[in-house]
Amino acid sequence: MNILTIDFETYYSKTYSLGKITTEEYIRSPEFETIGVSVKQNEEPAVWFSGSWADTKAFLNRFDWDNSIAVAHNAMFDMAILSWVYDIRPKRIADTLSMARAVHGSNGSVSLASLVKQYKLGEKGDEVVNALGMRRLDFDAASLRRYGAYCKNDAELTYKLFNVLGAGFPVDEFKLIDLTVRMFSEPVLELAGVELTSHLYEIQKQKGRLLLSVDANQDVLMSNPKFALALQNMGAVPPTKISKATGKETWAFGKTDEEFIALLEHEDVLVQTLVAARLGIKSTLEETRTERLIGIAKRGKLPIPLRYYAAHTGRWGGDDKVNMQNLPRASALKSAMLAPAGYVLCDSDSSQIEARTLAWLAEQDDLVEAFEKGEDVYKIMAGKIYGRKPEAITSQERFLGKTVILGCGYGLGWTRFQTHMKNQKVVLTDGEAQEIISTYRRTAYKIPELWKQGDDAIKAMVADETAPYGRDGVVLVDGSKGIRLPNGLYLQYPNLRKEKNEEDGKLEYVYDTKRGKSVVTTKLYGGKLTENVCQALARIVIGEQMLRISKKYRVVMTVHDAVGCLLPKQEEGTGKEFVELCMRLRPSWAPDLPLNCEAGTGLTYGDC
Repeated sequence: MNILTIDFETYYSKTYSLGKITTEEYIRSPEFETIGVSVKQNEEPAVWFSGSWADTKAFLNRFDWDNSIAVAHNAMFDMAILSWVYDIRPKRIADTLSMARAVHGSNGSVSLASLVKQYKLGEKGDEVVNALGMRRLDFDAASLRRYGAYCKNDAELTYKLFNVLGAGFPVDEFKLIDLTVRMFSEPVLELAGVELTSHLYEIQKQKGRLLLSVDANQDVLMSNPKFALALQNMGAVPPTKISKATGKETWAFGKTDEEFIALLEHEDVLVQTLVAARLGIKSTLEETRTERLIGIAKRGKLPIPLRYYAAHTGRWGGDDKVNMQNLPRASALKSAMLAPAGYVLCDSDSSQIEARTLAWLAEQDDLVEAFEKGEDVYKIMAGKIYGRKPEAITSQERFLGKTVILGCGYGLGWTRFQTHMKNQKVVLTDGEAQEIISTYRRTAYKIPELWKQGDDAIKAMVADETAPYGRDGVVLVDGSKGIRLPNGLYLQYPNLRKEKNEEDGKLEYVYDTKRGKSVVTTKLYGGKLTENVCQALARIVIGEQMLRISKKYRVVMTVHDAVGCLLPKQEEGTGKEFVELCMRLRPSWAPDLPLNCEAGTGLTYGDC
């Protein structure tokens, strides 16, 4: 197929830039202006053009986008400009930035400058820094030629990079990149601006009342017991942890306590507000997100910004400061996301995908068979724990069985399990917690065996050797390369090594993880590796389901293990059945992996 590599250069200033505002807001802003664009057709030299909107549109229309692969580095940006500004939508889209994340993992730099240097493809220029604050007509002939040369060079480098990264790149992953970029560059969902404005007013009103109450009694924020009680009175579970200093249980209300930070995304906005006040944050997540969606509603349809291969397991992540991956289940924001006229939204969740994958990979055949038959595996586990038949298990006991099935498959110890259950308002003695974990490991004995295989796999990767892991032929422990997955990509562990833990002096395996501009060490052990592999396999399953659905219906989003698509209103029933069928079909590499789903439809995302 014809390959068109494209790179736009656009106006930016100290106050108007991608560092200050989102990509969506930047491109849809009245300040937006294309300074110029370069297009490289196949092996032909890149061509630069700079002119008015009409002239640029005419230049772009010279190319056969309808029968071409459009290639860009950070295609979300360039394809949105093509679509929103010039009404051009290529037949296929490829993104070298996304491809680099998949090939190199999520830890390395994926900037064009870093990648072309790594592959010795050339050198990216820096002429863009001289364009700060300059409109197209501010450039003289010489400076515009230099800018054009810079832009053409970027297109040439991107094309070279595409050829390097594309060699052996999985075809399905190409399709998923295309699908992901189009969720943003070709938006179809509407936003209910009036409802969003009303929601924001209610949030701010409730927040004001709560903060007045807190301000009148500041020691609520400063006293751990009083703060915990305030959370409990709102129906939230105050998180706890084991103090490193005393070895005793204490409240986990610090800025680095993950469970506490997670309360910033609690379904109750008042809980968000209280936690934000404790942390000194002025606006709650719900408030800022609602304000952002109100802004988008004024400018057009809702682009869904997702980062392909955001995690090293391959899962998608939120992007462009609109994280669709962590919308609370009952958030009013979901009800403000509307299907276009004549359509309904269908949201389908792959049920218990990780638990099913874990049991299947470990060859825990009795659990796999229970999933296959549609039995209540939570009641079955609870029956093992309480020594009763599954049909005699109460709803609370089933909840504990569910927590065990979903939470104990990666090596969770009894103390952490006990703490987790306490946070769920289920109090267990030390003996009860120990017995529950022991029962799980005895019952699903193949799963702990998989953890041990994981430990051996880690040793093999450090020694640059191979090792068996899980069901035969599913994944390959391929020495220092990492773990080869069924889609041809790798789970990677950069700089995997053994080093001494400074706190307890024990040796442990660690690898490097990039967080922002920092690099931190991350512990790796058999249970954690098993979690990584299961999440990676589940992600491949979800990706295949997305592609299957997209052959008939427009996929508009994916959230964790769920796929959202549009169905014509007249096909709501048959369309939902088709989606459910797609979600239950098994991959060729896992023909005996039992899959199931839960699907719903509605005029809004919240209705699903």
